[in-house]
Amino acid sequence: MRSTVADLTAAFRYDIMEGLSLAPKAIPARWLYDRRGSALFEAITLLPEYYPTRTERSILASAASEIAALAGPGRAVIEFGSGSSAKTRLLLAETEPSAYVPIDISGEFLREVAVGLSHAFPGLPIYPTEADFTYPFALPDEIASTARLGFFPGSTIGNLTVPAAVDLLRAMAVTLGAGSMLLIGIDRIKDQDVLLPAYDDAQGLTAAFNLNLLHRINRELGGSIPLGAFRHLARWNDAEARIEMHLEATRDVRFEVDGRVFSLSKGETIHTENSLKYGRRDAFVLLQAGGWHPVADWTDDSGLFSVILAEQRPAPAAP
Repeated sequence: MRSTVADLTAAFRYDIMEGLSLAPKAIPARWLYDRRGSALFEAITLLPEYYPTRTERSILASAASEIAALAGPGRAVIEFGSGSSAKTRLLLAETEPSAYVPIDISGEFLREVAVGLSHAFPGLPIYPTEADFTYPFALPDEIASTARLGFFPGSTIGNLTVPAAVDLLRAMAVTLGAGSMLLIGIDRIKDQDVLLPAYDDAQGLTAAFNLNLLHRINRELGGSIPLGAFRHLARWNDAEARIEMHLEATRDVRFEVDGRVFSLSKGETIHTENSLKYGRRDAFVLLQAGGWHPVADWTDDSGLFSVILAEQRPAPAAP
């Protein structure tokens, strides 16, 4: 069943109330992306410190014709977490798709982007779908019998822990169906002096993006969170091979959300996002665990980022 606005509102409330009740506190990263959060993230992708977007775009630009040849024409392109769909234009221009289905949790932003794409590709059927793709949802009926190419750029898979990432990849295999392919961007492990500035930029846009979650909670759930009592914190967790984003309390704080009282001590954090990084072999193992067999991969000259094309294959019953 396709997600509705009411479903997403209820899920947001549940995740916020549950996450603030945990010890330590944690809120799923998908709720960073309301309309303002989505706009802030698009601005972040243009920052000099934020290498993933421009690196992935350059890989796609150089590999697009090869990707198109391997995938073949006539597939419906299904993009999970489409955002501005900026990189998608490279793919759509090369692959001769039969339809494009952008999926995003931020419905207003999604619809604005879909209008722009309809002008750029006037003959292409576009079916914007507002949904949280980490949960089951239905694709548009119009592509029910069409071969599909899933597109999951931006290393969004890195926002999930490994078990959750495997679950999502398996769910994508079910959603896309037999004979489908998946084109996925995965960020690679690298030095902290490259990683940390990408998540804590000099202009403070990432801080604003992270802190916007508190604005959203106050606005949508009647919260009384004192915004000045929190700061953005980014750190590298070497044991988990991930960047972590947190909102750290700069003093003891007490507030209400949806009628319930919560408190944090000075220095306590709300964990808002992970960004796991993978080596090439690690990424292949992750995909295979999720039911996808890598058929080709591309990277940049510095080995910062990977783009992998995989096809759906059932897991073997035995070695």
